[in-house]
Amino acid sequence: MRHTTAPSKRSPGTARPGALAAVWRYMHRNVSLVVGIALLSILVLFVIIGHTFVDTNKSRALSVPALKPPSLEYPFGTDRQGRDLLATMVAGTPLTLRIGFIAGFLGVGIGSILAFTAAYYRGVVDTVIRGIADIGLTVPGLMVLIIIAVSLKEGLTVDQMAVIVASLAWLNPTRTIRAQVLSLRERAFVEVARLSGMSGPEIILKELMPNLLPYLGATLVNAVSNAILASIGLEVLGLGPIDSPTLGMTLYWVNFNAAIINGWWWWWTAPIVIILIVFLGLFFLTVGLDEIANPRLRRSV
Repeated sequence: MRHTTAPSKRSPGTARPGALAAVWRYMHRNVSLVVGIALLSILVLFVIIGHTFVDTNKSRALSVPALKPPSLEYPFGTDRQGRDLLATMVAGTPLTLRIGFIAGFLGVGIGSILAFTAAYYRGVVDTVIRGIADIGLTVPGLMVLIIIAVSLKEGLTVDQMAVIVASLAWLNPTRTIRAQVLSLRERAFVEVARLSGMSGPEIILKELMPNLLPYLGATLVNAVSNAILASIGLEVLGLGPIDSPTLGMTLYWVNFNAAIINGWWWWWTAPIVIILIVFLGLFFLTVGLDEIANPRLRRSV
């Protein structure tokens, strides 16, 4: 009697070696994506490990001796307010990222809804939405944000700061996503879905949106980067949450106390280095995601 060997069964969570090899080859080609993920992972590890080993209460004023240069006791030094800058960076980095992510998600979320609606249904709806977005993009955004922040400056919180930044964050996503949807709208698979009796919202959710997920991801990362930049700009002007140790408010106190002129280099070095890591990580991540979304940018093996 001939015995046959039953094929081995893999658990659902076990990836095939071929799939892992394909992912490895693609990550080897898409260096920008790898660099972006690596930089942001370093930042995440810094915050996680920092919250484990650093007392973030030292980010409050008068908690440590003032103006101490970097040492074993204070690796990043202290500022004039008597705050441990290491604790300030550990506590402030996630707050800055929180502003960026809230504003970015709100901006891309609102922009996507408006863009898909305008591009698919066209007509008067498209004209109105496109007109508002085009007019809004011609207005100096920082000036509008400053006016809004000044009117709400009293008792401003981190979440309120995020909403202020998000008030204009939807304009650019609306315009760019609309252009992509207009291109997809004329494809044959959309016409087939329409002839099969699918409603407009169903076509948007089941046909158009899945095809734009990589582009939406790249747009989201870009929106988060722009939101962080806008929030830091407002905070450096003193229009942010004054009691929160965000990166922008740290730079505000650097400017307020003339730390550069006085030679307190450690005060501004730490926030600037972290800001550079944030923006470089988001930039490389955007480039990597854009390569996934745009077939013309994909390199051959």
